[in-house]
Amino acid sequence: MLNIQEIKTHGHTLRVCVDPEPEREGRSALWPSVGEYPIYDPFLYTTMTTDDERNERFRAALSQLAPGRRILDIGTGQDLLWVREGVQVGARHGVAIEVIEDAFHKAAANLSAFDLQDRITLLLGESTNVQFAPRADVCVAEIIGSLAGAEGAAAVLADARNRHLEPGGVVVPHRAVTQAAAVRLSDLFPEQPVAFAEASLPYLQSIFDWHGTPFDVRLRVESPSASALLSEGASVEVLDFNGELRTDQRTTTRLAITRPGYIDGVLTWLNLWCLPDEEPLDALCMKTNWATIYLPLFECPVPVVPGDVLELTFAASLSDDGVHPDYQLTATLHTADGQEHHGSLASPHHGGAFRAHPIYRSLFPTG
Repeated sequence: MLNIQEIKTHGHTLRVCVDPEPEREGRSALWPSVGEYPIYDPFLYTTMTTDDERNERFRAALSQLAPGRRILDIGTGQDLLWVREGVQVGARHGVAIEVIEDAFHKAAANLSAFDLQDRITLLLGESTNVQFAPRADVCVAEIIGSLAGAEGAAAVLADARNRHLEPGGVVVPHRAVTQAAAVRLSDLFPEQPVAFAEASLPYLQSIFDWHGTPFDVRLRVESPSASALLSEGASVEVLDFNGELRTDQRTTTRLAITRPGYIDGVLTWLNLWCLPDEEPLDALCMKTNWATIYLPLFECPVPVVPGDVLELTFAASLSDDGVHPDYQLTATLHTADGQEHHGSLASPHHGGAFRAHPIYRSLFPTG
């Protein structure tokens, strides 16, 4: 039996479908995607600072690249995690930038407590607006989203390479890729309802409060059932931070159906390299704070069999804030018997439609 709870935001009272079962290890859970928005709290920071899979890779990269160099940490957070790591492994000096004012003030207090004021310069603001000298040799930025570019990494790090790094400077991480595969949403939640985790409701409300009105947030799926994937994965978004880094991109790929079932959208997940030659972090099968993102395409689930092909076009372009991308997906399912089914999704960073797709109408039922 589902629970219906209410949240209030800017004069709107919204009914939200809530999973009555508490979250637990290994059980699938539905959240809004939160990393794109300035709503970080101690819980979200802790999920990052305790992410061993992520942290080991960033530490290995800094241990190799930071000694004797000047480093820049964009989005340093309240713990100044990577700039501290950099100076501890021998960086000459570190500059840390934080845009969220509350996190900046906590970082300032921590900087004093760590007694690192002479080795780290802390700045408040957007990295795309601040200026400092001299330039850095290494830029570390953990602003990678569960959709690789969702937190603005392409625009922010393209600017950092142009204005904040010395010629030949290096960015950590090295590369981030969004993978996608065909799924049906309900198959990601075996033997449980498709509904928001109760613990996610404050974050859902914070996103709507930040924007001013509700909109169709991206759907974060934690611990999805891997058996739900009905195709192989394919790369749909590629960010080469030390190569050709594009803020706008468009990729068309063909996802061959490998198992019979039904599909209504795609599941996306992150592959991340901190160093060029390492095995990538894979958010689909590794325990990490990055989760998978479900993106709906079809109004109703469509039956598929091996031999069918989902032709998917995945486009990213900068939103009106000039930093975060809006995503546009179009899809055509080609079935073995010659039929075609068409679907699409507009997923802006903020704004846009509310309750436009059946899944959102079920998650936010009317009275």
